[in-house]
Amino acid sequence: MTERIAVAMSGGVDSSAVAALLAEQGQDIVGFSMQLWNQRRINVDAHGNPLPSRCCSLDDLYDARAVANLLGIPFYVLNFEDDFEARVVRPFVVSYLNGSTPSPCVACNSRMKFDTLVALARDVGATKVATGHYARAQFNDATGRWELLKGRDQRKDQSYFLFELTQEQLACALFPLGELSKAETRAIARRNGLPTAEKAESQEICFIPDGDYARFIERYVAEAGGEVDGLPQSPVTGPLVQLGLRRNLPQPGEIVTTDGRVLGQHAGAHRYTIGQRRGIGVNAGDGRPLYVIGIDAARARVIVGFEEELPGKSLTATRLNWIAREAPTAPLRCAARIRYRHEEAPATVYPLPDGNARVVFDAPQKAITPGQAVVFYDGERVLGGGWILAQS
Repeated sequence: MTERIAVAMSGGVDSSAVAALLAEQGQDIVGFSMQLWNQRRINVDAHGNPLPSRCCSLDDLYDARAVANLLGIPFYVLNFEDDFEARVVRPFVVSYLNGSTPSPCVACNSRMKFDTLVALARDVGATKVATGHYARAQFNDATGRWELLKGRDQRKDQSYFLFELTQEQLACALFPLGELSKAETRAIARRNGLPTAEKAESQEICFIPDGDYARFIERYVAEAGGEVDGLPQSPVTGPLVQLGLRRNLPQPGEIVTTDGRVLGQHAGAHRYTIGQRRGIGVNAGDGRPLYVIGIDAARARVIVGFEEELPGKSLTATRLNWIAREAPTAPLRCAARIRYRHEEAPATVYPLPDGNARVVFDAPQKAITPGQAVVFYDGERVLGGGWILAQS
């Protein structure tokens, strides 16, 4: 008997091609789109019109529906705005207010697409959920575990964003594009005459289409009455923000060097991220560029220094999720990636008594950033990952 597959359709070419590919194979499929954010809220121009967005906008929902109609498959739009705000947007804001730089796309995958959506897909008899991610999942008979693998197209591999997936979630996940290149994906869309075949890729965070994080955070906190509270816990990895909660906007403070010399003032530490070079607003006086080295949200300080001060050799990771194996009890050799576009680097993971881990790299890594994910690899396999709590 053919099993029913729910396809998460974002309105982009990747998820559209997934639906077309499965339809070509004669699969019993149903399309789902998630309404995640009110585009007329916060991110609007001077006339109250939503800013242009290429991800999760109303236009994307229309495109997804058009693809579903063309393929002749059932299609549903699910309103997840409240869950998305609680599980993704609010932790994003609070992380920034605490001096971290979060990765909301990881949170969206594990807390929305493979948590809430999977549960609702079962209501229509779907046993699998297919997405447009360039990654692969397979069952390892020897270990009795589901494994997450990189996509074959290394330029498009998105396994980094999926490190929080649980065994249960991987068991019902399908990644039909995992073996394909982007060019092959577009060829599928063109072959089926999909209206999304030539659609440009989205690079921005869906709820901040103009990329102005500081502006969004300021407006979000103002809309909330000056403070943000009520963070839930992740069903996967526990508290979404383990740093001390900061519920209102950071106050103006000092921009200082690593040795404490004051170079100037800033309007709020949430305007900065580690590794930032442009827009700092101060100079060293000798012509050399300055970079943000650290953020001390508690003291409202932005710490700057020279490029050679950016690299760090270790970090502390928290809220760990292990996929290909049980949590290690002894030092573990692996390759670790500290950002999506970061090249993997040899490292050793040392488990700590509190459930966290210390990750020590063989060579210093540039701009280790609290709030970002660190993901551990063994070749093509994702061993697991966690969230960077601090550079240590």
